Amino acid sequence: MPPELPLAGHWSRWRIALTIGGAVLLTALILYALQRLTQQIRYADLLAAIRATSCAGIALSILATAASFIALSGYDFSSLRYVGARVKPRVVMLTSFIAYALGNTVGLGVLTGGAVRMRMYTAAGVEAPQVGRAIAFNALAFGVGISTLGALGLLWGARQVADVAHLAPNLLRTIAVLLLMGVAAFITLCAARPEIPLGPKLTLRLPAARLALQQLGISVVELVFSAAALWFLLPHGSVSFAGFVAFYAIAIALGIISHVPGGLGVFEATMLLAFSGRLPVDQLAGALVLYRGVYYLLPLLVAVAMLAVFELRSGVAAPVTRAAARLSPVFLAAFAMIVGVMLLVSGATPATDEAAELLALKVPLPIVEASHFIGSMAGIAFLFIARGLLHRLDAAWWAALGLTVLSFWLALPKGFAIGEMVLLAFLCLTLIASRKEFYRRASLLSQSFSLAWFVAVGCIIAVVFWVLFFAYRDVDYGNELWWQFAFNANAPRSLRAITGIAALALVYASWQLMRPGSGEMTPPSDEELARAQAIVRKQPRAEATLALTGDKGLLFSASGNAFLMYGKHGRSWVSLFDPVGPVKEWPELIWRFMEMASAHGGRAVFYQVLPASLPIYLDTGLHALKLGEYASVPLPDFTLKGSARANLRHGASRGEREGLTFEWREGAAVAEWLPELREVSDGWMAEHEAREKSFSLGRFDERYLQCGAIGVARAQDRIVAFVSVLVTEQRIDAVVDLMRYRPDAPKGAMDFLFAKTLLQLQSLGYQSFGLGMAPMSGMIEHPLASRWHRFGRLLFAHGGQFYNFQGLRAFKEKFAPTWEPRYLVAPGGLGPLLAMTDIAALIGGGLKGVISK
Repeated sequence: MPPELPLAGHWSRWRIALTIGGAVLLTALILYALQRLTQQIRYADLLAAIRATSCAGIALSILATAASFIALSGYDFSSLRYVGARVKPRVVMLTSFIAYALGNTVGLGVLTGGAVRMRMYTAAGVEAPQVGRAIAFNALAFGVGISTLGALGLLWGARQVADVAHLAPNLLRTIAVLLLMGVAAFITLCAARPEIPLGPKLTLRLPAARLALQQLGISVVELVFSAAALWFLLPHGSVSFAGFVAFYAIAIALGIISHVPGGLGVFEATMLLAFSGRLPVDQLAGALVLYRGVYYLLPLLVAVAMLAVFELRSGVAAPVTRAAARLSPVFLAAFAMIVGVMLLVSGATPATDEAAELLALKVPLPIVEASHFIGSMAGIAFLFIARGLLHRLDAAWWAALGLTVLSFWLALPKGFAIGEMVLLAFLCLTLIASRKEFYRRASLLSQSFSLAWFVAVGCIIAVVFWVLFFAYRDVDYGNELWWQFAFNANAPRSLRAITGIAALALVYASWQLMRPGSGEMTPPSDEELARAQAIVRKQPRAEATLALTGDKGLLFSASGNAFLMYGKHGRSWVSLFDPVGPVKEWPELIWRFMEMASAHGGRAVFYQVLPASLPIYLDTGLHALKLGEYASVPLPDFTLKGSARANLRHGASRGEREGLTFEWREGAAVAEWLPELREVSDGWMAEHEAREKSFSLGRFDERYLQCGAIGVARAQDRIVAFVSVLVTEQRIDAVVDLMRYRPDAPKGAMDFLFAKTLLQLQSLGYQSFGLGMAPMSGMIEHPLASRWHRFGRLLFAHGGQFYNFQGLRAFKEKFAPTWEPRYLVAPGGLGPLLAMTDIAALIGGGLKGVISK
């Protein structure tokens, strides 16, 4: 752990440990609760209850599910109206359905509805900050709605919940009343005033009371339909709908609070506790299993099918449709995980007696045994391949396709599993339809898995073990089970399969976790610098020349035609700017960089990202935060005339009156000036008590300076000031780098030098001159602006003692530039703040350099 960040390092390790420990503990508690609640259920009775469900009940459940998803779109309509965004209703409906289909089923990490909304609404023309506020409003409205309905349900069934939770009924009623009073107070506040002051310059704009009540209405409608989707699957007349909705709301609220994907296990345990005395437990459990398929799996399958169709016609589709098609790897990764779990559960449960009799007549026993074991191995493989699909790996696509075809044919001798075959055929077709989205050429073995991922896989295997013991509860264990081979020997076959998948997962996890890795940034070699210089020369972005300072690592694409420059400090692996080279090779580099950082326990961060490239980073699940604005002077129409550049014109005129002359050289021709330039630089450094910076800033290095251009101001045949400029052979973009002058240089020397440099670049045909970024400028001043923007505005206004934010902006303004946002892309939570600390240390040469010049 680096000495500069002991507290951050300790907290990060504790956070990871607590998250993993919490996941393991929660899984254990859920399995314990399910074990207690299903003691009276036999696996055969559960299957019989599922088969006994009427077709009419299933059809009504599907209709209620469709109505629930239509009601859920009301959240999106309201949130967009709240932030003032106009989006076509069909786009809102499509986005809402896809987002909820994914979020309800998986709901973890990058697999969330927020990423879907960000991509699709931005494709529809909504600004990213607006989408972010809409997502926040959406989540808040859903939380208020479910809390209200949960409180109402608690009031309705306080006595029954008290028996289950072992708490006093009056205490539960008090909690419910307090929640309802809080919601009522919020609505009253919305009606009384439109805004709440949060400080001298910050206000929070509240929704209109009508909109708040509308959100509650949407919550009621959505909850009624989603509850009906489960209620229709129960035996007719077994429980009243009103009382059922009350406990359903409580179960949903507890599932959301648990943060388990889809509330899996938590929801089931709550419903079993609530109704085990009113309904046969096997019938209730069967309805819960069917409900998972209808309300969670079916919408996901529909969404995957829709995206596959969009993918097939994306070449001529609208931007929103193309954006939806780009989401197919995320959905296919989720679907592959579900298929993997399905195969694992299939391997842990017995085939039907009818299937066993038919297999005995048609299929040799060794084939049955092998298909069962190999099918289970395929299930665990799907859990790891899913991550490669998420990262758009070409090898993961081929592996998934091969495993899907293999598992499809294995489902026949395994027990004529028609349901498995249907899902596998569907996965195969959607993989083929989405082929072009998996373009990253990388080995499956090269991807690294975090400890948290292995813990998640371990929790899934633990659940499968529970399913094994549940399915064979009536079978007495004995050592002879391991060696029984017969068509009706389901328990031994499942026991061998579950042991095989556990062993395979353990071996793979051990190999992954024990792979060596230095975790250190390797300085580029002379050969790598030469390769990078060749790429930089052939592309238009002059700031890419900073790769040639030699203080950053270089990560090249597989083709060698693009690279990414990065530095490392603490746990932050920081990529400077976007990748350099053909845009089509950027995604591969970004994913490889993230994998490299993750493999060494670090966080991947991208510094000063362009707005146009944000969608690539959003696909990775990272968060984009505005850093400030970049100033650029358009050169074709540049002139010193006019009031906008009066200060610059006066400074240049003063320099000419004092006898200053201008000279310009590029590349190797700079070498003759270097000794005198060193004198100017050393004098400037001593005068300002400064030290050389690094990473995102250039430095006085003779080899590096000869990669660009130099403009100098002379007085009495002596160089008194110079400016270095980053350029490329494309002669499109030029960027200012070093600006230094002697202590005795005439006043106005730098204005003179800048004016002459701009005119020189204009005469050479350059299109723009970059002045660099003004940090924390241009932050949003909307009442619903994020905490990051509010913090940025405060820092820009009052942070002068730490950095001259306003002065730097004012200096650049005198050139009358155009301004473009620059972004930091980083993980959520405390990631951006910790990353900014590490970036400051990289620029300053360590934390000591941050607090000194």
